[in-house]
Amino acid sequence: VARLSYFALYALQHRGQESAGIAASQNGHIMAMRDQGLVNQVFDEQKLRALQGDMAVGHVRYSTTGANSWENSQPVWRADRREIALGHNGNLINALALHSELREKGVSFRSTSDSEIIAALLAAHESDSVEEAIAAVMPRLHGAFSTVVMTNDRVVAFRDPAGLRPLVLGRLGERHCVASESCALDIIGAEYLRDVEPGEIVTMSEAGLESRFGVEGARRAFCVFEYIYFARPDSLMGGQSLQAARGRMGEL
Repeated sequence: VARLSYFALYALQHRGQESAGIAASQNGHIMAMRDQGLVNQVFDEQKLRALQGDMAVGHVRYSTTGANSWENSQPVWRADRREIALGHNGNLINALALHSELREKGVSFRSTSDSEIIAALLAAHESDSVEEAIAAVMPRLHGAFSTVVMTNDRVVAFRDPAGLRPLVLGRLGERHCVASESCALDIIGAEYLRDVEPGEIVTMSEAGLESRFGVEGARRAFCVFEYIYFARPDSLMGGQSLQAARGRMGEL
């Protein structure tokens, strides 16, 4: 599964060139490996072999909040009440307020990224399940967050209520996967199913695929930057070909 993550990240390299990381879960324990540099500089055959497991999350970073430093590379690993590894695309506009509140409660941070704030809120939450924690935390997060969280027995993906950043759902055989863009699914031979809906929480576990909504009611506000610049031309965004959309924009 680490190798699948590696290839998927390779396909998403255009989304961030500062650092790369993969966390894998095996027998209830999470091992994370991350470093500054491109995907093929950070990982080699030996490192991928060391990342054993049947679930993984990966990340390539383009910094928006927090400096380009090793501490800010992802996936973010935390083990407060529950052990999690988290990958986040977007940025929170209320990060400072949340950070101050958590610091007052005695929560410590190893980085300056807003992604670790989400990780701390979820890892320390008193809910029994990670889905309940996400549903409780989501209304407190203001801004853009397409996020994946891995615990010892599941991977959960959730997206901000405006759907600012992309997040797609795919299927590989009997298993499921999520990624920022459909080109990551193509490279590993996974089938594109649909976009994760704004405000949706999608759980992938032994029980299969489950979905619920954490927040509703916001207007849709997909980032136009994805359509005109950021995403790869061979990806599908909102179910349509980006290359075709760009061509149509030129015509108009």
